[in-house]
Amino acid sequence: MVPTASILGMAVSAVIAIGVPIGLFLVLRKRLDLKVPPMLVGAAVFIVFALVLESLMHRIVLHPGADGTIALAQNNPALYVLYGIFAAGVFEETGRLVGFTLLKKRFHGVRTGVSYGIGHGGIESVLLAGLSLLSAIVISIMINAGIKLPTSLDATVTTMTTQPSGLFFVGGVERIFAIGTQISLSIIVWIAVTHKGKFWLFPVAIALHALADLGAALTQVGKWSILATEVYTGVLAAIFVTGAVWLIRRCLNEERLADEAAATAAADDATLPVILPQAPDPAAAAAEAIDEIRPVA
Repeated sequence: MVPTASILGMAVSAVIAIGVPIGLFLVLRKRLDLKVPPMLVGAAVFIVFALVLESLMHRIVLHPGADGTIALAQNNPALYVLYGIFAAGVFEETGRLVGFTLLKKRFHGVRTGVSYGIGHGGIESVLLAGLSLLSAIVISIMINAGIKLPTSLDATVTTMTTQPSGLFFVGGVERIFAIGTQISLSIIVWIAVTHKGKFWLFPVAIALHALADLGAALTQVGKWSILATEVYTGVLAAIFVTGAVWLIRRCLNEERLADEAAATAAADDATLPVILPQAPDPAAAAAEAIDEIRPVA
C-alpha cells in the first residue's frame, strides 16, 4: 500500500511543479511586461537541447543498460559526475545562446531573458516533475486498489511503498529551486549575448550550471544524502536568484536611462529652428554680373 501522506506529497509537488511557472509568468507579465514568444522559445530550446540532443549524447557516452544501470557511474564515479554536470551545462547554455541570438533581432531588454527563463525552467518542471508525479499518483491509486501492475514497474512500486512520505514533498520544493536557477542563468546568458564585451559570461553560465547540478550528481553516485543535496541546491539557488535580481534591476535602469536619452534627443531634434535659404538680392546679383564682364584696365 502507498500511504495517503505519500500520495498527498505527490499531489502537492505536482501542483507546485505545474502551477509555479504558470503563476510566475502571469504575475511578472504584468509587472515586467513580459512577452509570450520568448517564453515559448525557452520551452522549445529546452526540449531540443536537453531532452533530445543531450539525451542522445548520454546514450552514446554512458551506454545505459536495459535496467538503467550505468557502468561509468559504478566504475568511475568522479568521471561520471564531471561528465554529467558539464554535459548539462554545455547543452542547456548553448541552447540559451542560440535562442537569445535569434530573439534579440525582434525582442529587446532584460525582460526577454526573464520570459525565456520561465519557459525554459517551466517546461522542465512540467515535463520532468509534474507529469511524472501525476503518473505516480495514478499508479499509487492502482496499487491501493489491488490492481496488478506489469513487472516492469516493480522498482517503481517498491519505491512508492517504502520511501518515507516526507520525501514526496521534496520534489515540489526542488522545482522551485530549479526554476529560480534556470531564470538566473537565462539572465546571465542574455547579457552575454546582448551586451558588448560581456560574452565571457557565457562560459561562466556553463560553470554555474554545472555547479548547480553537482549536488544531484553526487546523490546519484551515493556520495551525498538527499537532505544534503536539497540544502546545497537551495542555498545555491538563493545566491543565484539574488544575483539575478540585482542584474535585472541594473539592466532595467540602464534601459530606462537609454530610453530617456533617446527621447530627449528626439525632442531636441523636433525643436531645432528650421533655417530656410534666403532669396538672392537682385541688385547684388546684377552688380556681381557687371563686375564679371567689366574689362580689366
